[in-house]
Amino acid sequence: MQISQIFHPLKQHKLILFLGVAASVLLTSTSAHAANKVILKCGEVEKKVTISELNQFVSTGQASTGINAYLQACKQQPALARKALTAGIKTDSAFIDSLLSGWAGSVLVDQIGEVVHSDEKDLDNKTLRSALTGSVKESGQVTLIGALRNYPQDTVELEGNKLTAVYNRLSQLRKLYFF
Repeated sequence: MQISQIFHPLKQHKLILFLGVAASVLLTSTSAHAANKVILKCGEVEKKVTISELNQFVSTGQASTGINAYLQACKQQPALARKALTAGIKTDSAFIDSLLSGWAGSVLVDQIGEVVHSDEKDLDNKTLRSALTGSVKESGQVTLIGALRNYPQDTVELEGNKLTAVYNRLSQLRKLYFF
């Protein structure tokens, strides 16, 4: 028996193990182009946090040091900030694509674009539409936290001083258009 015959099955097992690990990493990762850093802004105050910190805040109410400092500086109530991040408009992918193509989609993108945008400050409707569509695919609804999670750039800015006002306007839009 040649030595290559002994090692050939081992090479196959290593290859299978490698492919399995690689597939699990790829399948459990978030989108390759999704934001993972958020710059929270309120006037002159800026705090950099991760999407993981925001996810923890949204799901548990536990604010990281950065989020806590930001909320205090902006005089935002944590419960209201969580509500604004998670309040959603339930929909499906086909409907959101249709909606975003019409007048209500422009309003929705413009409203959310006041709060969520790239660090270049230019409202890129296509980028934000992609984030909103990703939010729907993720949870069956458009949410601000979903848009942040699915924003197709590494860093996204959240204008917290506008968050409550935009949330209130979107709530009115939701009542008018969806109910």
